[in-house]
Amino acid sequence: MAKGKWAQGIEPRHFQWVIGEQLAICERPGGYGTNHRRVRRQEEIIWIRENDFAFIISLIPSDHNLHSYDELGLPWKHWPFSPSMDPEISLGQIYPELRTLMEAGKKILMHADEVSDRLAGFIGGYVAWSGMVSEPDKAIIVIERILGRQMGPEGRSLITTGAAMAGQVFVPPKLVEVSAAAAEDSVSADED
Repeated sequence: MAKGKWAQGIEPRHFQWVIGEQLAICERPGGYGTNHRRVRRQEEIIWIRENDFAFIISLIPSDHNLHSYDELGLPWKHWPFSPSMDPEISLGQIYPELRTLMEAGKKILMHADEVSDRLAGFIGGYVAWSGMVSEPDKAIIVIERILGRQMGPEGRSLITTGAAMAGQVFVPPKLVEVSAAAAEDSVSADED
């Protein structure tokens, strides 16, 4: 049975695949600040759910939108990545968790408030940290080509930090939250 256009939702703003059909990024569903629209948020979350993403991962420091993900049955993870946090500690915790999801073949959509240099640097740092691209300069070029624009100093710095941490894992006390649906998925994966 074909679904109507509304039932399919709308693609989130600045949606971009980073790792083909497995890891994508976008602006916060519904927008951010004065541009945030509740109806647009709902339509974008529906699109994410209907396109079979296993998780939406929020990197914004606050818990905005998390209740909306629950209401629309979309499993989520909250990995706050604030500019005030030490990037080595944050990345050292988040990157191993992201790699675990990637190795499990999960289809993931990650967002910050906007697709900024900080988000680009976060993703580029992961590409370098994971060994997909071995040198920071090459990781910068790859991410700039994917996004179709140059990256500023903050993004480049995060890529350099991620590359310098390659192979390292820092596991501080958990700083992340997961939705009930995400927690259930983790439990069922552990039982397999």
